[in-house]
Amino acid sequence: WRSNVDFSIPEHIQSLCKKIRAFLEEEISPIEPQLMEKGFFAMEPLINEKRQAVKDLGMWAPHFSKEYGGMGLSLAEFAHVSEELGRSPLGHYVFNCQAPDVGNMEILHHFGTDEQKSKYLEPLVAGEIRSCFAMTEPDHPGANPTWMGTTALKEGSDYVVNGHKWFTTAADGANFTIIMAVTDPEGENKYSRASMLISPMDAEGVEFVRNISVMGEPGEGYVSHAELKFNDLRVPEDHLLGGEGAGFAIAQERLGPGRIHHCMRWIGICERVFDLMCQRAASRMVAPGKPLGTKQIVQTWLAESRAEINAARLMVLHTAWKIDKEGNYAAREEISLIKFYVADILQKVLDRAIQMHGALGMTDDTPIAWWFRHERAARIYDGPDEVHKSVVSRRILKAYDIKVS
Repeated sequence: WRSNVDFSIPEHIQSLCKKIRAFLEEEISPIEPQLMEKGFFAMEPLINEKRQAVKDLGMWAPHFSKEYGGMGLSLAEFAHVSEELGRSPLGHYVFNCQAPDVGNMEILHHFGTDEQKSKYLEPLVAGEIRSCFAMTEPDHPGANPTWMGTTALKEGSDYVVNGHKWFTTAADGANFTIIMAVTDPEGENKYSRASMLISPMDAEGVEFVRNISVMGEPGEGYVSHAELKFNDLRVPEDHLLGGEGAGFAIAQERLGPGRIHHCMRWIGICERVFDLMCQRAASRMVAPGKPLGTKQIVQTWLAESRAEINAARLMVLHTAWKIDKEGNYAAREEISLIKFYVADILQKVLDRAIQMHGALGMTDDTPIAWWFRHERAARIYDGPDEVHKSVVSRRILKAYDIKVS
């Protein structure tokens, strides 16, 4: 961790973040209650108007290459932007850098053929279509991407895909999916058994089972997690990504930057919620003339939250800087550290905010409860906390000649 990292924020990024904050406060925050009440599809025409406004302001796809119409920010620069966008449930979507599209853009950019880029990447970056990523399975642990039941077996010039996926985020209304499936079940190297393939969602053999109800909410559109089945789905061999057996390597390449995106988004959520906590502490009267903030326990919650958010931010920015400088592999320990640490801070801050808001915190009159429902999964997806802690501990103990199975 000892390195010459500079945590100062470049002036152009400071200016960009101010513009984003102003846009979110003026254009997006006022429509958040409607999103929670009416759902994504009812709000989609209005949301698309906001997306066009972002394009017109020159802030579209800030994470992505200028060649494709993005802003071309580095990972460390985008980290600051992702934090700002995280302050709204609509932030990343309106700026076209939401998961899973953001990860699929990166996969297609690095591993796609010219034809794949033309057919899928270009319209995805332009915001004309949405995508999803089908890896997690109900019958196999999501923390082990080397063990899957979905197969893609070669028949002539096609791969025939059969399998069962779930928690395929944003499949509802997506134009295409990237599927991770086993192409070499008997391969000696477990890391080379799986591949990634692209399939249109309307292809024969793609069965959309349902949007899974998560804590009482099935969701819709990009705010949803679908269950899918692939029944003799035929995928042409020219829809293979990065070569046969490259699935695991591509997934690992995707997850490093993806965890920066997620962690900074969580910090943005924490900052918005922290603002709400402070406003509540200053305005809620618990006795005549005495605001809630005069209570010592409330002061403790605020102080602890401030310290934890600040610490989390520095950890993530350092990791983003290291990935930019040295690549994913060199930063693999830091990537695991931020994944479980920031996810835990997010849960703590949200829980304190609900407690501080009392009955109001349980309602959808603020976005706190919405985030509490949707972000509990932060400690599970992209590797559960326990897995990341085990990975870090094994690396630490290895330096002391202790082998842990």
